[in-house]
Amino acid sequence: MGKKLYPTMLRYHYNQISGQPFQEFPYEIDIIAVDLYVPWALDLSPDGNIYFTERDGNVRKIQNGMPLDQPLITLPPPFSSQGEGGLMGIALDPDFSQNHYLYIMYTYIESNEIFNRVARLVEENNKATLNQVILDRIPGGRIHNGGRIKIGPDQRLYITTGDVGNPSLAQDLSSLAGKILRINLDGSIPEDNPFIDSPIYSYGHRNPQGLTWSDKGILYSTEHGETAHDEVNIIFPGANYGWPLVEGYDVLSDLQIQRPLIQSGDVTWAPSGIAYINQGPWAGKLLIACLRGEQLLLLSLDENGTSVTAVEPLLENEYGRLREVVQWIDGSVYVTTSNMDGRGILRPGDDKILCFTPKL
Repeated sequence: MGKKLYPTMLRYHYNQISGQPFQEFPYEIDIIAVDLYVPWALDLSPDGNIYFTERDGNVRKIQNGMPLDQPLITLPPPFSSQGEGGLMGIALDPDFSQNHYLYIMYTYIESNEIFNRVARLVEENNKATLNQVILDRIPGGRIHNGGRIKIGPDQRLYITTGDVGNPSLAQDLSSLAGKILRINLDGSIPEDNPFIDSPIYSYGHRNPQGLTWSDKGILYSTEHGETAHDEVNIIFPGANYGWPLVEGYDVLSDLQIQRPLIQSGDVTWAPSGIAYINQGPWAGKLLIACLRGEQLLLLSLDENGTSVTAVEPLLENEYGRLREVVQWIDGSVYVTTSNMDGRGILRPGDDKILCFTPKL
């Protein structure tokens, strides 16, 4: 993993980075790991250990604040990391403390075709082994794989998939591409899914890359637009989000399309990870990691959580491309950089995991 930095060794205050008034940024920023390769997603165990993926196939762990030198597992062939594909999402089982299950999403090649799958790992003594393939043969490609997986408050596994460069698949209910999927943790299909015997939960997505739930149970997702017009959506079961027929706030008179909660207009955010913050200085707001936009976006919501009242950019161009954002149970927030993905400008120590701790 290379050289590592820990909170006692390096701490930045926001005003030292940007010159903005000290009181405007209510978190301490610690760099807790460096010299990583495209840390795509992370999750935390109840005891605070961090599990994260690197796009080239490593599942890694930070235990008691110390990054382990060796990965828990390095995915073997037919795993493939090309373009935007590779090892992407990770989620820990709700009963992780007992069963040590982790769920991952990754790309592989079979008979010269590219696919994605969701698999379950089991960890023992800081090593992980493949336990079960949960969902297989999701269309894959060099671009637009989606890749985010999260376990919802209903204990179901939600999966974002992109259109893999074939936009028409997003409207095709016989394809798993361009969708948000919902399955049980054993891979079976929930009986209350909107389409009978199908894992499809919503469709018409171009490249959704983030999922989070509010305290009210509202599911939010981020999505990349074709040319700007990036979206944050509220996800409803069975809803059509329009791609490639519409994007942004466009509408069709003869088709019911779910409009985004907010869209970026002519500005490109390239939003990836998203977290609903339920405690601390940003309680009740959405926090979004942006890739091309190279910033965090803080979205204030109305009391119903269904309308955006303010959008505040944070850390613009300070750390480069940002991919993942997760809040832990103690109110701390974790963010990953993504400057090693071939599209960023490298900074010393890239890629990194950052930890935001609320100031007392």
